[in-house]
Amino acid sequence: MTAPLLPPVEQRSTAAERLRDSIRRSRAASWLIPLLLTVFAGILRLTNLGHPGTLAFDETYYVKDAWSLWTLGYEGTWDSGANEMFADGDTSALTATGSFVVHPPLGKWIIALGMGLLGPGSSVGWRLTTALIGTATVLLLYLVTRTLTRSTTLATLAGLFLAVDGLSIVMSRIALLDATLTFFILLGFWFILLDRRRTMPLLEDPATHGLTDDGPLPMWGRVLWRRPWVVAAGVALGAAAAVKWSGLYALAALGLYLVVTDALARRRAGVLLWPTDAAFRQGPVSFLLLVPAALLTYLASWTGWFVTAGGYDRAASDNPLVALWKYHESILGFHSGLTSGHPYASAAWEWPLLLRPTAVWVGGDETCFGSDHCIAVISTVPNPVLWYLGVAAAVWLLYRFALGLIERRPMSWTYAIPLVGLAATWIPWLLIPNRTVFQFYTVAMVPFLVLALVLALRELAGRADAPLSRRQSGQRVVAVVVGVILAVSVFFYPSWVGMTVPYDFWLIHNWLPGWV
Repeated sequence: MTAPLLPPVEQRSTAAERLRDSIRRSRAASWLIPLLLTVFAGILRLTNLGHPGTLAFDETYYVKDAWSLWTLGYEGTWDSGANEMFADGDTSALTATGSFVVHPPLGKWIIALGMGLLGPGSSVGWRLTTALIGTATVLLLYLVTRTLTRSTTLATLAGLFLAVDGLSIVMSRIALLDATLTFFILLGFWFILLDRRRTMPLLEDPATHGLTDDGPLPMWGRVLWRRPWVVAAGVALGAAAAVKWSGLYALAALGLYLVVTDALARRRAGVLLWPTDAAFRQGPVSFLLLVPAALLTYLASWTGWFVTAGGYDRAASDNPLVALWKYHESILGFHSGLTSGHPYASAAWEWPLLLRPTAVWVGGDETCFGSDHCIAVISTVPNPVLWYLGVAAAVWLLYRFALGLIERRPMSWTYAIPLVGLAATWIPWLLIPNRTVFQFYTVAMVPFLVLALVLALRELAGRADAPLSRRQSGQRVVAVVVGVILAVSVFFYPSWVGMTVPYDFWLIHNWLPGWV
């Protein structure tokens, strides 16, 4: 037999060196790209963070409540004139009388960290931790996209789009609760994705459920208790609910997602009673892993209220848990009856159309750029091109997902994550049409719209096995889309950070009547 011909040693050595170089470049990119994205997002969110130097929009509630938590351990009431005094660092208007507040404490505790560092009179201190969390959300979306698609390119696009989105920038630069809520919801989704990556191979393996080549199909599958990422997701989603109760919607949505995906994995493994196996055997176990962790995290956020005596309704019962329950009944009554009008109210059905963004601050009458009539505005309008393309991509993904279910395409479950995220952050608001809500609540939707868009752009760019001409034309279109999104963000940036501009320049940013 003739020995196989081998390439010369020099060629083998060169090939090995190229492989090692490729691995080194891949490893460098794996940490350098997300680092650069995070730094870029931080620059957009942290530059001139102290502007405006006055409490903007609902900062009048959350910033003062945060300082009250920092000093009293609970939210106290403030005497009249507190806003003006507070901006000068004078907190003497705070009283020890407990104040009725309608959101849990965690988001305000996070705001308080920056104020504890820089003092109550620092407008940078009011917003510092919110800006850092908004920056971290960009990195988190990169990780979510990388985990879901295993593509560095798609993850980079997703992080870049979120970094330059106007709504995400504004809500990171104003000390409200919604940017923090978004972070914890997205963190819960990432943990569930990590669980899916770990457990799906087990659940889909027939041997896991006792199926052998010559044996009968099993009636029941294996129940998995060792799922640490589900516990971690419970903690993250409990934290989301401890910022705003709307985090509970994400908890419910991901709990349902676990049951459905567990059921389908059992079906693929050959388990005969796969629906009931997932719902009634694995389902209770998943519940015990997810929900108690969320509940304990939520209760822990109320520690300041538990260990002090002055909080609202703290003396309603000798049992602090009963007193907290009574307090929550009052909070639920407030949210259920919140139907008062507001000039910036925007019904949930309007959100995809972007009809009424919120102006969270308006100022600037001085002369600028040679114009006598100038204005400075901070508006929660997102990047409109990114927003509308994201909505269109979500509709397309819904169609492809339904088609994938019919044709049983495994890839269709990649599309499920952004759709579940959008369902959790939008559909519940549609069910309470009379409640006063605002368009900036959609900041929690933006990461999932971005994820939907990058998945759609992947299809547009063409798969690796597509003809070269098809891939080249698709990639050119994607490059144009990216360029337009970046250019629009540059154009709108003054309206996101409150720069003083000529009035006519501001007017051309109002593309719809409701944007004024």
